[in-house]
Amino acid sequence: MLENKIKIQKIDIYSFILILVIFALDRVSKTYVIKLIESNEKELFINDFLNITLNWNRGIGFGLLSFNASTIYYLISLLILLIIIYLIYLMVRSDSTGKIIIAMIIGGAVGNLFDRLTYFAVPDFIDIHIENYHWFTFNVADIFISLGIFSMIIKELFFKQNL
Repeated sequence: MLENKIKIQKIDIYSFILILVIFALDRVSKTYVIKLIESNEKELFINDFLNITLNWNRGIGFGLLSFNASTIYYLISLLILLIIIYLIYLMVRSDSTGKIIIAMIIGGAVGNLFDRLTYFAVPDFIDIHIENYHWFTFNVADIFISLGIFSMIIKELFFKQNL
């Protein structure tokens, strides 16, 4: 029993470290790109499929529901904070794999929430495209949120234990 409790506490610590690492990667990448683009150009060409383009996202995921009304903006930010708190609760109560998956989502969500509160927008800069067909511009936090959600779906569909 004590051995299981120690194992659970270790994975909790690893999960919170993962959240901090994702947050740090997100902050460093956004700070670097903002400084790089503001000092040079609006867009940096990487290759035929990838550009670094700074877009300030004032909406929610992938620029959906963009608006300027500050009351609505802060209400959505508050809702995001409440969801993060609930995800932390779920992470603590989850199994080892679930903790890591939810930590990825939390790490990205905290990164984007930080930007919403600091810049009143989220800097998105990864522009994947094929010729003139562009996907939504996104950032490192969005990658981890998407990976976490995708992993959660896979886990629930294929690895759910029957009770």
